[in-house]
Amino acid sequence: MEDILITRLSTLSHPQRMAVFRLLMRRCPDALPAGEIADVLQLKASTASVYLSALTQSGLITQQRRGTSLQYAVNLDAARNVVSGLFMDCCRGRADLCPPGFPQTNADQPRPDDQKFNVLFVCTGNSARSIIAETILRDIAGDRFNAYSAGTAHRSDLNPIAVDMLNGKGHDVTQLRSKNVSVYQGADAPKMDFVFTVCDHAANEDCPTWPGQPVSGHWGMPDPVKAVGTDAEKRLAFHETYGALHHRLRAFTSLSFASLDRGSLQKTVDQIGADIIKQDENQ
Repeated sequence: MEDILITRLSTLSHPQRMAVFRLLMRRCPDALPAGEIADVLQLKASTASVYLSALTQSGLITQQRRGTSLQYAVNLDAARNVVSGLFMDCCRGRADLCPPGFPQTNADQPRPDDQKFNVLFVCTGNSARSIIAETILRDIAGDRFNAYSAGTAHRSDLNPIAVDMLNGKGHDVTQLRSKNVSVYQGADAPKMDFVFTVCDHAANEDCPTWPGQPVSGHWGMPDPVKAVGTDAEKRLAFHETYGALHHRLRAFTSLSFASLDRGSLQKTVDQIGADIIKQDENQ
């Protein structure tokens, strides 16, 4: 076991191999083709192949064939073993080595019945997918959740088709506005309990860790703004996005948060993301 830990730490000691691992961790539970990994990290295809081979051989990531493509995903069990190996074996489980706030995060602490969870949806532009998710959560469970959304781009505008669709479905759109994630990263910002990325591009970005270590999830889906065709076909793409997000958020809000510890909650959030991938593959 010690040899495996040393091998994995040695593999991660290379900055670009670490960059590949961090990307796949951010995109969990997605499995990405080598070409996309190379494009995101601006690596030559041959260089990316070498790094992916090393990470696969050490067991830190998994490889699977889908059609003619090899796709790669993070191995959460291996990542867990690296952390536990360092903390429990090498460091003898010293509690004083735990990062501040890590043992008892926002999601672990008991909550009064009238206290709400803060949920942030992040996309690149905060123009469509993230504001749709914010609106749905506010309307279906606003008594238990404070819903927010933001984009990683410096400036964006609300997509008029998205706003018109939400208005047509009876949602209040008067409070919607496009915002940058920096709005929620200051000292006076609300502390998030959950942060969901709803587009792959936002998840690809190596953003700073959120204060309070909220439970995070990646629920990437196609951008309806990029839909082509007639006006009716473009609007259909927005309705499909709405339906997909509504389905995911119904599953999320139906969870028994009081009975789930942080680890179980994270697994469940990941499973909702994995179900998205399975449904897309079956369509």
